[in-house]
Amino acid sequence: MSDLSQGSATDGTAPRLSERVLAGLPAAVARPAYDRRAVAAGIVHLGLGAFCRGHLGVYTDDVLAAGATDWGIVGVDLMSPDIRAALKPQDCLYTLINRVDGVDRLRVVGSFLDVMATSDQLEEVLAVMCRPEIRVVTITVTEKGYCHDPATGRLNEAHPAVIADLAAPEAPKTLPGLVVEAIRRRRAAGVKPFTVLSCDNLAQNGVVASRVVTRFAELRDPELGAWIAGNIAFPCSMVDRITPATRDAERAAVLNGLGVADAWPVVSEPFRQWAIEDNFPNGRPAWETVGATLTDDVVPFETMKLRCLNGSHSTLAYLSVLAGIETIADAMADPHLPQVIRKLWDKDIIATVPPVPDTDVVAYTHDLEARYRNPEIRHLTIQISSDGSQKLGPRLLEPAAERIAAGQEVKVVPLTVAAWMAFLLEDDGKGRTWKVADPMADRLTSLARANAGSAEQLAGALLAVSEIFPAEVAGNAAFRAAVVEHLDSLLSRGVRATLAAFVAA
Repeated sequence: MSDLSQGSATDGTAPRLSERVLAGLPAAVARPAYDRRAVAAGIVHLGLGAFCRGHLGVYTDDVLAAGATDWGIVGVDLMSPDIRAALKPQDCLYTLINRVDGVDRLRVVGSFLDVMATSDQLEEVLAVMCRPEIRVVTITVTEKGYCHDPATGRLNEAHPAVIADLAAPEAPKTLPGLVVEAIRRRRAAGVKPFTVLSCDNLAQNGVVASRVVTRFAELRDPELGAWIAGNIAFPCSMVDRITPATRDAERAAVLNGLGVADAWPVVSEPFRQWAIEDNFPNGRPAWETVGATLTDDVVPFETMKLRCLNGSHSTLAYLSVLAGIETIADAMADPHLPQVIRKLWDKDIIATVPPVPDTDVVAYTHDLEARYRNPEIRHLTIQISSDGSQKLGPRLLEPAAERIAAGQEVKVVPLTVAAWMAFLLEDDGKGRTWKVADPMADRLTSLARANAGSAEQLAGALLAVSEIFPAEVAGNAAFRAAVVEHLDSLLSRGVRATLAAFVAA
C-alpha cells in the first residue's frame, strides 16, 4: 500500500485520465461541463495536497461550470515535484471520490489548468504569480508551512529556512519568502497586487499569513514591508471537509469506476463547508453562488471548526495511537472513545464557541459524530497526530485557557494533553512503536525520553515548553494535577484502563 508521495499509479495497461478520454467515461460520472481551453488562470494555489483539491478545486470547478472563464487554478507544490509528476500527464485532471454507504460517487475535476513545483521551476512559478490576471493566491501548506511561532502567530525569525531565505531573498524556499518575492516583482512591474487567501486550519489564518509575510518583508526591506501592510489583503477563511490520504485502494476504485487510471485521486466525505471573509480588492470567483459563505467575520465559523472538529480529532488521534486504533471510524467503534469526545464537546468546548450564524453548535457536534463514523473515510489517526506542537494551542489549549480564566474546571483537555505526552515516547512499552511527525519532534521526544520514568517529571518538562503551553494553562494547579494523574495512569495502567476509569468517573 502506498500514497503517491512514493509514486505510482497505474496498472500499466489502462489509459490515463486526460482530456482525450473524458467523453468516453461512464455516463454517470460527473466531469467538467465547460471548455477548459477557454478558461484562463486567475488563481495560484500554493500547497497541492488532498485538502485543497477536495475543496478549493471543487468549489472553483463549480464556478467554472456556471460560466466563469477567468478563474482557473495554477497549482504549485513547495515540497516536491511528486504531484506534478502525477497530474501533468493527466492534463491536471483528477478524480474526486465521495464515499457514501459503500458507494463511490466519482467526479472528474478540471479547475487546475497547470501544476508546477518550486523545487525546479521557481522562476517560472514567480513569473506566473506576476501575471496581471492572477488576482488571488490561495494557500494550504499546513500550520508548519507558515514558519511561525504558534504561541504568538508571528514569524519565527530564528527558523533556519527563514534565515536562509533572507540571505537569498530572490530564490525563496519558504511560503513567506515566495509570497514576498512575488509581491515585490509585481510591484516593480506596476501590476496590481493579488489577494492572499489562507485555507489552512489556523485560528485567524489570514492574520497569521499577513503577519509572517509582512514581517518577512520588513526584515528584507522595511519600505516593502510597509507597502505590503497597506496594500495586500489577507482575508481569513474556514475550510471544513475531511480528506484522508490517498491509498492504492482509491486508485483501484477509480480504475474500476472509470476504466482509466488516475495517479492521484482525492477521497473525501460528502460534507463540505467554506466560510470566507469577503475582502478581495482585485476580484474573486463567485464562490458564494456554489455554496460558500461570504461573510464579514469568519471567527465564529473557524472557532467552531478548530475546536469542535479539529480538537476532537486530536483527542481521538493521540488516544487511538496509544490504543493501536488505526482510523477515526475505528475509534468511533471503540466502547469508550465516543464518550470521551462527547464529554470534550459538552464540558470543555461548546461553551467557548461564539454564536455562529445559522448554526446550532450542539447539532454540529452531533453531525460530526455521524461524519466520524463513516467507515468509507479511512482517516488515519497517525496522520492526524502530526504537528501537535502547532495544533494543540488553537484546537484545545485556547479554549482551556478561556475556561480557566472564567474559573471553570477543564475536564477532558488534560487527558488529551497527557495522551500527547505519552505519544511523544514513540513506544507503548509492549513492543509497538510509531514515529512523531512534528517540527519540534527532536526536542519534544528527547524531553519525553529523558523524563519517562516519572509522570510528574514528564508532565513538568513538557508543560514548561512555552512555545506550546500558555502560562495560564501550564501554571494552573488543577490543570497540571489532572495532566499528571492521567499521564501516570496511561504510563502505569495503559490506555484501556485509563479510558474505562475516565468515562466511569
